[in-house]
This record gives sequence, structure tokens and C-alpha cells, in this order.
Amino acid sequence: MGLKMQKLFNNCYEMDRKCYQKYGLTEDILMEHAASEMERFIRGRFERGASVLIVCGGGNNGADGITLARLLHPDFNVKLFTPFGAKSEMAKLQLERAKNAGVNLCNGIKDADIIVDALFGAGLNRDLNSASIEIIEKLNALNGYKLACDIPSGIDAAGNPGPIAFKADATVTMGALKEALYSDLAKDYTGEVIVANLGLSRELYEDESESFLLEQSDFNPPLRKDKNCHKGSFGHVSVFCGQKEGAAIIAATAAARFGAGLTTLVVHEKVAVPPFLMSSTTTPKNATAIAIGMGLGEFFEKEMLQKEVINSDIPIVLDADALYKKELLEIVKQKREVVLTPHPKEFSSVLKLLKNINLSVSEIQKNRFKLAREFSLKYPHCTLLLKGANPIIAKAGTIYINPLGKPVLAKGGSGDVLSGLIAALLAQGYSALDAAINGSLALALASQKFNKPNYYLIPNDIIELLSEI
Repeated sequence: MGLKMQKLFNNCYEMDRKCYQKYGLTEDILMEHAASEMERFIRGRFERGASVLIVCGGGNNGADGITLARLLHPDFNVKLFTPFGAKSEMAKLQLERAKNAGVNLCNGIKDADIIVDALFGAGLNRDLNSASIEIIEKLNALNGYKLACDIPSGIDAAGNPGPIAFKADATVTMGALKEALYSDLAKDYTGEVIVANLGLSRELYEDESESFLLEQSDFNPPLRKDKNCHKGSFGHVSVFCGQKEGAAIIAATAAARFGAGLTTLVVHEKVAVPPFLMSSTTTPKNATAIAIGMGLGEFFEKEMLQKEVINSDIPIVLDADALYKKELLEIVKQKREVVLTPHPKEFSSVLKLLKNINLSVSEIQKNRFKLAREFSLKYPHCTLLLKGANPIIAKAGTIYINPLGKPVLAKGGSGDVLSGLIAALLAQGYSALDAAINGSLALALASQKFNKPNYYLIPNDIIELLSEI
């Protein structure tokens, strides 16, 4: 599956070095290509004569911006602002070239049709100082189209604003995609992301990676290809229905809509269920997947959970209330198909109960990639789906990031739909990893089809929109 996914990297330093040592490309050549990609982007979207403000730092990210100024001048009305001067050797060289070409330097920030941020690139490892914060705040207040060079200035290597960042409409990132562009906290800053070719194809430029970006083309829905089939051909989902029965009904409905041949609610007491769902007080003997935790509460005795859930080998989704029960979390140590689907607060509980680690939600959000990868290495048979603006799916040290979801999903019940989707895929024979990836993609793609005001969605809308993806 990973062969067609785009790779993500923490940084590109080693790959740049490979360009110098293996392919004989110089730093100058890479920089010219980087600036040319930004130039191509601007020329493709704006008419000649448009005004361009390019704000550059003193390092090589700034040098990219200075090079861009030379490439656009005089076809565009270019204003080049270097508030910190030129400090790196390449920045000094490119500034000299730009001056020789007649590029106009300016002494402050004024609005323009296009605002280019070339202050700091990827790999920022410190918080911004007051002078940088002031510049970025002024840039963000401008009305022009905002383009970031490599990564919006202020976003660090973990994807965190420090404490603010340039808010781009688009980011031209150099050479390859960076993980930091796809953190939850970076999502409001990056805009559209374009990868700049630095002088050779990405196939030659990129190294091996253990991080991947999910795209619509990675979606593999459970389409029914065999004509000679029956309901038993597509599995049987067993959803535990507890104290808040609505959550389980939502999950079960999603499972039924996503191809499960049979779906049963395991109930503690009689519950009114839709006619297309079944109910039982025990797990059906022919169940091929279990989903537990959504509105579970304390309805089921420990002995029953031990017998029918913990001691089972049926593929399972653990969500919501299950993530606060140590006896259920022990399932992640088993060699069965297990998917864990916490949001950050629930993941805090998981880390506390399983690893005795106390982390706040904000600490988790600032270190999502690292924590997800470490957890997946500790429990290699379990697939973790860490929810968020850009959900992370992690398995045995490899992570997959889904950037496709929309804000409409920020509504109670969306997670219950997700659990039902994943359970349906498990029931139909998908591995835990493939079920988590495709369930997450289905939810995100359905959210893109919602065309009413983005505050209006309820979980049933997502379920109905599955027919359009």
C-alpha cells in the first residue's frame, strides 16, 4: 500500500547532501530550482505587473526569497525586504546578484498583491524572538495573497507555531514533503502545499521513509466484486451498546452502510434499534469484528467483557470509554487485529494506564508524530489511529497522516461513525492497518461532500454521504 503514497520527512538535509555528493548538484543549483518553482507558481496565478513583497531572513531560506526577487524582476513590481540582512554565504551572493539585476530593496512592510514569506525554513528549533513575531504579525495583517517558502515561518520541526506563524494561502516546500506541514497545529497556516523540484525527480531525490501522506487515490472501498455472494460473505459486526445507546447505534449504522453483511448491537437491556440492525445480549458466534467503547459506561460486568471481548481473537476496535478501562486496553498487547481510536484526551488516558506516562492534551498535540510512533513501536500488533485535524495512523513505527478531513467533523458522533466504518472493514477481512486507513479516508472524503454550512452536520449526514465517495 505504501508504494503509491507520498513520503514525508522530518527534514531534507541528508537528501540535499546526496544531491551534492552523488549527483554533482551544487547548493546554488538547488536554490535556483527552488526559486524557479515559486516563480512558476506566481506567474501561473498572477498577471505581469502585479506587486510582490518578498520578506527574507538572513539564512538560506531568505536566499531562496532573494533569488525569487531576481527571477520576477522586472516583470513584476518587486519589493525586497531583508530586515535581518544577509548572513549566510548564499544569502550574500544572491543579494549581490539581485542588486546587480536592479531589484528594489525596501525598508518596511507594505501590502502587495502577493506576499512571500522567506524568513525561516524547515527545521526551526527555537521560539521566535519579538522582532520576528512583530514582522509575522504585520505580514498576517496584510490583504495580499500569501505564499510561504518551504514552510510558513514560525512552524518548528514538530509542526508547532512558536508561538505564532505566517498564515499562508499556499506553501511551496523544497524537495520533499515535511511532517511538520501536516501537524494539527500547522493546519491553519500551510494552505495549499506544492513540492518544488530541486533539479531532479523526487524518485531520485527522496530517501526511504517511515512516514506517508494519505490522498484520495489511496482509498480502497469495500466494493462487492463477486456476484455469487450472500450476507455472510461480508462479515458480521458486533457493536457493544452501553449507557449512551445513541453512540453505539451511530457506529452500527455506519458499519451497516459501509458494507458489513450483518450488524448486531450487543445490549445490556432492551433497546429500540433501527430495523436493519439486530440486537443480542451476547456476542454472536459468527461475529467477525467487534467495536466497543462508544457510550459504553459501566453497563457490562467484567466477567462478561473478559469472556466475550478480552479472551476473544476477533478483530476489534477500541474507542471512547474503552480507552479508560485498563482491562480492555490490555488487548493492545494481544496478537490479534486491534485498532485503537483515541482523540488526544483519550490518548492521555491510554498512556497513563498502559505506560504510566502523564501528558496533557497540549503536550500530546505538540508531539503527535513522536508519541504515535513510539506507541506503535511499543505495541507493534496494534494499529493506533490518533484523531485530530490531521489524524495519524501508526503501526510498528510507520505513520500515515490523513489531511483530507474538514471542520464539519468537529461534532459529537463523528468518532462513532469512524469506529463503525473501521469495524465494517475488519469484518470484511481488511487488516487492522488497512481498515484504519480506509475508514479514516472514508470519513474525510464524506466530509468533503457536505455542502451545507459547516456547523450544520450531524453524524447521520456523514453516513448518508458515504454513497457519494
